[in-house]
Amino acid sequence: MPVEPLSPQHLEERLAELPGWSAEGGRLTRSYRLASHFAATAMTVHIAQVQEELNHHSDLTLGYDTVSLAVSTHSAGGAVTEKDIELARRVRDLAPGHGAH
Repeated sequence: MPVEPLSPQHLEERLAELPGWSAEGGRLTRSYRLASHFAATAMTVHIAQVQEELNHHSDLTLGYDTVSLAVSTHSAGGAVTEKDIELARRVRDLAPGHGAH
């Protein structure tokens, strides 16, 4: 079943539910700054686990104390879809201060 790209209006509505996330270059993007390199590495591992569960993988970059993501759906021509929104929600729930870990 094909995945449909979100309309600009629908994307704007979805982004309102995801503070800190933005649409750049046709992808959802977000960076998280963590307390240490160890914390950033741990978050990267947790994100990778979520990506495997969803079978939806993003560009994921680990810096010293920063984790950055760029998310789009390849099967929708690299556009943002509900699959990307779900991944962003799950990542948000992993972030420090959000009650998950």
